[in-house]
Amino acid sequence: MKLILRADVDSLGRLGDIVTVKAGYGRNYLIPQGLAKPASPANLKAFELERRKLQASADSLRAQAEGLADKIAATPVSIKVRVGDGDKLYGSVTTANIGDAMEAAGVDIDRRKILLTDSIRNLGEYEIDIRLHPDVRGKLKLSVVRQGGPIEEIVEETEAVEESVTNDAESENAEEAKA
Repeated sequence: MKLILRADVDSLGRLGDIVTVKAGYGRNYLIPQGLAKPASPANLKAFELERRKLQASADSLRAQAEGLADKIAATPVSIKVRVGDGDKLYGSVTTANIGDAMEAAGVDIDRRKILLTDSIRNLGEYEIDIRLHPDVRGKLKLSVVRQGGPIEEIVEETEAVEESVTNDAESENAEEAKA
C-alpha cells in the first residue's frame, strides 16, 4: 500500500515522503492516526496545498522539543537509593524512577521517551538520552547517590559529633576543676 506521510514517523519516513507499507499497518495505524493518506493523484494535489501548514506545525514541535532539551540539560537530577554492602543497590533505577525524579525537578517527561539500555544498578554519574522528537535528543545528567548522602559526609558528621562531645566533656571538666 502506497501512502503519503503527513508527519515524521520513526523508522518509516519524513513529512511528504511517499512510502510503501503493509496494508494492515496503513489501514489500522497510519491513516486513523492522521499520519498518512493514500497516495492517489487527488490526495497528492491536496497534500501539496496542505504541506506548508503541516511543515509549520512540525517546525514548531521541533522548536518546542529543542527548548525542552535545553531545559533538561540545565536540570541535573539526583536519585537517592538504598544500598547494601559494596555499594550495591537494593533493586535498580528504572525509567519510572528517572521520570518521577524529573517530575519532582520540574520537567514533565513521558517515561517511555527515556532511553535506558539497562537498569542502573550502581552508584555514580550517568548521562541518559531522552527522545523528545525524531530529530531531537536530550541529554540528562543523572546522579545516583546513597540515601542519606555519600559515605564521606556521614564520616564527617560523625567526626564533628565526636569532636563536639569531646569539647563538651573538656569544658565540663574545666568547670568542675574551677569549683
